[in-house]
Amino acid sequence: MTCPTDHTQIDLWQLHLDVAYGRAQGRVIWQPRILARFTDKRFFGQPLPAPYTERSEPEVYHSLGCSNRIYEYNDCFKWVDPPGVRRWDEQIDATHILHVIDTPRGRLTELVRRSPNSWYLIEEKWWIDTPEDMRLYTWLLDHSTWRWDQAVFDSVKAQWGRIGAPTMFMPRVTVQELYIDKMGVERAILALYEWDAVPDYFRALNENQYRLIDVINASPIDIINFGDNLHCETLSPKLFEKYVLQVYHERTRRLHTAGKFVHSHWDGKVKALLKYARQCGLDGIEAITPVPQGDVTLEETKAALGDDVFLLDGIPAVYFTENFSEEILIECTERVIKLFAPKLILGISDEIASNGDIERVRLVGKIVDDYNGR
Repeated sequence: MTCPTDHTQIDLWQLHLDVAYGRAQGRVIWQPRILARFTDKRFFGQPLPAPYTERSEPEVYHSLGCSNRIYEYNDCFKWVDPPGVRRWDEQIDATHILHVIDTPRGRLTELVRRSPNSWYLIEEKWWIDTPEDMRLYTWLLDHSTWRWDQAVFDSVKAQWGRIGAPTMFMPRVTVQELYIDKMGVERAILALYEWDAVPDYFRALNENQYRLIDVINASPIDIINFGDNLHCETLSPKLFEKYVLQVYHERTRRLHTAGKFVHSHWDGKVKALLKYARQCGLDGIEAITPVPQGDVTLEETKAALGDDVFLLDGIPAVYFTENFSEEILIECTERVIKLFAPKLILGISDEIASNGDIERVRLVGKIVDDYNGR
């Protein structure tokens, strides 16, 4: 028997916005990221278990009674190269692909290898390997811009309907962009301390991303994420203060002028960085992972966020596997709601594993619906 608060019965697009903007009268939205399960099954050519085998991703979400954080809207924002730049891919062998960017100032390359275990490509040669590469990429950042693609917005909206509000994530900030996208951690740390090209690169990167913010602010997408994957074992408090904190201030200032809800993705070990949670200007932080999976307790997280900053997620992903009982999952869910609601967009920190029990998603949804009903 359903009740008016069931996620299967209500407009989850509107609830998502109402929760984020404090208009939900204390209600919580259940918004787990479960698409990794689809991705893994698809890679290995395996069907989803019954009764979801023939259902689309939005249909599975609806059946499970949960909302989706629809980051597919990210494709609405298109990078625009300057004139004279040409990109192409070259298949080197059965597993290796060379990505090439030819510019009027020179060539940049990235060599990647296919993995037998996932869709993700493994870097063998990063885009930036030398100070000269960094200066060339600085030129590319300075001369590139962004545009909005309405056709993509319409397509994603048609696919996902109102199962969540449109959401996007920005490119990573400064140090995280070097670590994950352009250089790898070891080489990037060397560059931070030894290359005189880094300050100008970060200047160009930030200015390029501020041009993206201009496009975001003119768009109908109101929920904005910084997809940074912060992790304090590679990003120390000293590096955070030097390279991240002020950029967060400026990003959030610009986005808030257009009334956007802004949060960042901190999904590694974050104990040493939580003291900055209320200093960044963020409305929320996504994916902070509690023990036994992460390095902070729920109570430590609450102390850091206070009553000002939203928690997005909060339930360790391991609790959706058979290694932990349903009773532990239930207790954790109730504790997260008690500690963080109404500043809470409940989800899985970080995503459900491919061996996770998808029916536990429904179990948490029932807890949330009952809470909202009260």
